[in-house]
Order: sequence, then structure tokens, then C-alpha cells
Amino acid sequence: MSAPRLRIRAIELYERPVRFVKPFRFGAVTVEAAPQSFVRALVAVEGQGEAWGATAEMMMPKWFDKRPDRSPADTVDGLRRSLIEARDAYLSDDRLDTAFGHHAAFTPTLEPKLAAAFGPAEIDKAVLDGLLRVLGLNAFEGLGANVAGLDARLAPDLAGFDLDGFLRGLSPLGEVELRHTIGLLDKPEDLRALLERSPLRWFKIKLGGDVSADIERLCDLADVLERSAPGYRATLDGNEQYRDAGHVAELLDRIDASPALAGFRKALAYLEQPITREAALARPLGAVADRLPIIIDESDDGYDAFPRARALGYRGVSSKSCKGLYKAMLNRARCAAWGAPHFTSAEDLTCQAGLSVQQDTVLVAFLGIPHAERNGHQYGGGFGNETEGAAFLAAHPGFYAREAAGTVRLATGSGRLATAPLSAPGYAHLSDPDWAGLSPLSNPTSALF
Repeated sequence: MSAPRLRIRAIELYERPVRFVKPFRFGAVTVEAAPQSFVRALVAVEGQGEAWGATAEMMMPKWFDKRPDRSPADTVDGLRRSLIEARDAYLSDDRLDTAFGHHAAFTPTLEPKLAAAFGPAEIDKAVLDGLLRVLGLNAFEGLGANVAGLDARLAPDLAGFDLDGFLRGLSPLGEVELRHTIGLLDKPEDLRALLERSPLRWFKIKLGGDVSADIERLCDLADVLERSAPGYRATLDGNEQYRDAGHVAELLDRIDASPALAGFRKALAYLEQPITREAALARPLGAVADRLPIIIDESDDGYDAFPRARALGYRGVSSKSCKGLYKAMLNRARCAAWGAPHFTSAEDLTCQAGLSVQQDTVLVAFLGIPHAERNGHQYGGGFGNETEGAAFLAAHPGFYAREAAGTVRLATGSGRLATAPLSAPGYAHLSDPDWAGLSPLSNPTSALF
């Protein structure tokens, strides 16, 4: 089917606070609370009707923008500003266009680019949800049929590539395996206790950038994993804490030289964004690229980032809904066009219960990525209230479960998330947040960037 054209009639922006049940440390930052953004968009599809779509995403401080002169509150305000800029631009464009056409027509003006992309990424998800609802299609059907009108105008390296055929040929997964993140504050005994009750097989370990401290910690964690999770696989996340390729080579040298890490080295799949974004794409990785696949995450701040990274020796890129679902789809198409060893991973710790985790999990499954970083449920407090949680549980049985204490949480007991409960018309949800319990998006108060 050809992609329908639509107008965006209205966009509403909300937020609510999420207090973490335990602190999370990544890189140089420890986070104990963060606001979650919510977006509603009313779309009118040419000749077919109109519907509201919705989405949600954490506004994580000091990840999108790690500039040292910006406070955590400043960086959250940057995400609010990105949402407001995108809302105003999308609403000022009254043309009929495809969902992707509306996205492609918008050029963010804010800095840094990763933060500037947050606003359109969220609005695009809400617009897609509304479009699918009008068409009566679920996400797998709609994305496979390219109802958004995805094309190569923002990725000219894919000119001539059959995007429609590629999307039509994808085989969405029936389940996505959980990859558990071990934060810098998580202790080996915490991991051991988790593995006594959870059948996890994939793990993601945060690094701090001090090679000796990272090696000591990896030895402690590897001992737990080899005893309690035989056959495990692991990834490492540098979170931009390493200076350059030489610093990364030092880490790999120490891993390779440690008898205690021999099993861990065999289980290691890839290393994510070890080098600070200012330096990561400034020069080739060199010989270190042949020792372990290295992927970009924070450096993935535009449609040209993955091709630039590939030329420097990087082998992969992360898919994250907060960076844009269309960019994730085009990057996955690039991997198909380029062939092995290029790949797309699924990274997102902070997806909270409800729209955020459901939509990102469906995107991951559609792209055929078998495992995803997925334990925001262990840091966030779940749904906004009991009524909202009960509604999502009733709408998506099997994706959520009620704990003994009565709280509705993600159903992680099998170590996998099933996608069948998310297959109703729309973008992966039958239930909505408690809109009346949300606050309008706060006006940014920090100085302009």
C-alpha cells in the first residue's frame, strides 16, 4: 500500500516525576529521579479519519547532554526545549504529508544534536500511533507495509536500496530476551541474589573509565556470572568514559591478560561507545577495531553518524526510541545493505512501564534484534498509580504481572518479553496513561544553550 498523507492537528506535552527505587550510576553521574515525558498527537489521515496517538519517554539527565558546565536540571530543560521546538514546528506545517515526510521536513536548531533529536523522536512515535489507529493496523503490520512513508532522503547512502522490500521482508520476533544492566553501584552480591530468582542469560556491564578499577570489578562480576549463569553472554558499555582508542586497547589488553577473565572474554559480544562523543568520530579506531566489535550510541546524533562511524572501524549502532524510530529503521537497513559484520543492537535502560517500554520493545522485535537492554523496571517505580497499572495489566496480559505486594510490574520472570500482548491496532498499546494525573510539560527555566 502507498503511504497515506496526514495533517497533525494538535500536540499535547505532559510530564510526571519518576523516583528511582535505587540509585543508578552511569559514567560520572548518579541519578535517583527523573521526569518522564508524555506526548499526545491528533492526526487526520487523508480520506480516512483522525485519531489521537501517544507515547512516553524518560528525560534522563546528563545523558543526552554531558557538557560539564550543564547541571542535571539544565540538561532536562534542554529536552523540554526540544519537545517544545518540535511541537511548534510540526504544528506550523499544515501540509498533507506522510508521517516520515513531516519528520524529514523538520530541522532542529538546538544543541547538542542528540538532545535536539529527542523532541521529534517523541512526536514521531505519537504521530505513528495515531496513524496506525486510523488505519486499524498494529505496529508490525504498519511498519512492515511502510505506512509511514520511510524513504532515503535523509540517508542518501541508501539511494537505490529497496526500503519497501526490506521492511516487508523483516520477520518480527515473538519475544525479546532481556539483557540485564549492571550499573556502577551494583555489587556482585546484588547480581548473585538476582540470579537466584531470574533466569537471565544476557548482561550489560557499565564501565567507569579507570582501567584498573574496571578490571577488578569485571573479575568480581565474572566470577558470579560463571557460577550462577553458565552459558551467559555479555556486553560492555563505556558511556564515553575512555579517552581514545589507545585507552580502549589498554582495557582489552588487561582483559586478555587476566586468567580470571578468560571465560568472560569468550562471552563478550561487543563494546558500546567507550570514547567520549567529542573524540569518538574524530579519528579511526585502528587495530582495536579488529579485537572486539565496537558500536556507537551517544555518537549516533544524526542520520550521517553511522556511515561516518563505519568508515572509522565501528561495527554497529544502537537502536533507541529516544533517538528516533526512523533513524533506527534506516540504520537497520544499512546493516542489511552493508552485510556482516555490521549490526544494530538494542540499548535502553530507562524505558518505564507503559507506553515507553511497550513501543521500544515492539520496535526491537520488528527490527529482529533478539535481545535488548531492558531493566528500567528495576530502577523506576512502575506505573503512576494503581488504577493505571491495573488498566495496562488488563489490556496487555502476559506483558505485565501483579507482584505479591499488589504492584503491577513488567513480566520478567521468564527472562523474555512476549510481543503478542502488544499486537492490537496502534503503536503497541491498548491502554493509555492516566492523562488527568499528569502535569503539563514544565517551561524550561535554564538559560538557553
